[in-house]
Amino acid sequence: MRRLPAVDRVLQEPAVTRWLTDYGRDAVVDAVRDALDELRREIMSAEAADGTPEMDSVLARVQARLDDMLCPTLEPVINATGVILHTNLGRAPLSDAVLDAMRHVGRGYSNLEYDLEVGGRGSRYVHAEALLCRLTGAEAALLVNNNAGAVLLALSALARGREVIISRGQLVEIGGGFRIPDVMAQSGALLVEVGTTNRTYIADYERAIGEHTAALMRVHSSNFRIMGFSHQPSLFDLVALAHRRSLPLLDDLGSGTLIDTSSFGLPHEPTVQESVAAGADLVTFSGDKLLGGPQAGMIVGRADLVAELRRYPLTRALRVDKTTLAGIKANLLHYLKGEALTHIPIWRMIASSVDEIAERARRLLDALGAPGGRCDLVPGRSMIGGGSLPEESLPTMCIALPQGSAAGSESADAGANALARAL
Repeated sequence: MRRLPAVDRVLQEPAVTRWLTDYGRDAVVDAVRDALDELRREIMSAEAADGTPEMDSVLARVQARLDDMLCPTLEPVINATGVILHTNLGRAPLSDAVLDAMRHVGRGYSNLEYDLEVGGRGSRYVHAEALLCRLTGAEAALLVNNNAGAVLLALSALARGREVIISRGQLVEIGGGFRIPDVMAQSGALLVEVGTTNRTYIADYERAIGEHTAALMRVHSSNFRIMGFSHQPSLFDLVALAHRRSLPLLDDLGSGTLIDTSSFGLPHEPTVQESVAAGADLVTFSGDKLLGGPQAGMIVGRADLVAELRRYPLTRALRVDKTTLAGIKANLLHYLKGEALTHIPIWRMIASSVDEIAERARRLLDALGAPGGRCDLVPGRSMIGGGSLPEESLPTMCIALPQGSAAGSESADAGANALARAL
C-alpha cells in the first residue's frame, strides 16, 4: 500500500490543479479517493502489476471518475430508428417558439401565480386554459404532469371508493408496465369490467350500473388494435347512457391529437375536439405525443368537474412548473395560428411528402460525402410511435449504408460510425 501516492500528493499535480478550478475541490477529492481505493483493491487482489503505479495511471482514473460524475448523462442523439415519436428518445422534439418561451420565463421571475391586474395572488392554471378551451371546445381545462397523472387525478377526485365501469377490451397497458387497472386501484376507485376482450355492448354497461357507480370510462386503445370479430359502443352511445343515468363519462384518449390524422394517409385517430363535441364530460390526453409539446397531462371538459379536480389535494402534487406552462401555451399557439404543420416538428415530419424527404436525404448525402463507402437512397416506412396508430406507417426514404459480408461486417460498422461522426 505504500506504493500508492497520498491524496495530497495527487492534488499537487498540475492537471489536478486545473480540475480543482474547473470542477471544485469536493468533487476532485472524491474522485482522487475513489481512484486510489480502486488501485488499493487491485493490489490486494494481486490484479495489479508489481511496482509503483504510474502517476499518469492514477490521473487517468481520476479523470474518468470526474467524467462519470460531472458530464451530462442526458444529451442529444440522432433518431435513426424510423419512429417519429420515440418514447425512449424523448418523445416530441420541441419547436423553436416553445423553447424560446420556456427560456424567456425560466431565466427570471414571472407572474406564475400573481394576477398583475388586481395586484394579488393568481392561479397558474389560467395561463393556458383559455387557449386550450378555444382549441377543443371545452368549458374548462386543467394541466398536470402527464396523462397518467391526469387519469389518476380524475379517478381519485370523482370516484374514490366508488365504481367505475369500463370495457374489458380497454384495460390497456401503456409504456413501462403501467396498467389502467393499476392506476384505478391507486386512485381508490373500484374497477367494474364489462363485456369481453373483443366484444362489448352498451347493454353490458347499463346492466352494471348500480347505486355505487361513480362514472363510465372509455379508454382509447391507442397502442394496439383488436381486429376481426369485435365490437365497442360508440362514444355517442356511452355519453347518452351516462347522462341518462346522471353519470359522467370519462374519455382517456392517451396520446391525443388536435389534427385529423386521416389527412396524411393514416387511419383516423380520435381528436380531442370530437370527444368534447360528443359530450364526454372529461377528456384526458398527453401534451408531448401527437400534440407535439412539452410533457403534460391535459384535462378538458365540464367546468364543474374541472373545478372539483382543481380543488382536490392531489392536484398540487401533479402540477406543472412555469417553464412547462410557457412551453405548452407556445405550442398551442401554433394550432391557433394554423401553423402546426409547419412549426411543430413532429407534424412537419408527418406532413412531409416522400419527394421532400428524398430531397433532404440527397442533400444530407452530399454534405456528408458518403463516409464509409457508397450510400444509397432506398424507400422505407416510418412509424408514428408514441403509443398511437399501431401497425400504421408513412412512406419515407432511407439512407442505406454498404453492407459488409458475414466475415467482414466490421466494414459496415465502420461506415455507420463514420456517418454518425459526420452527422
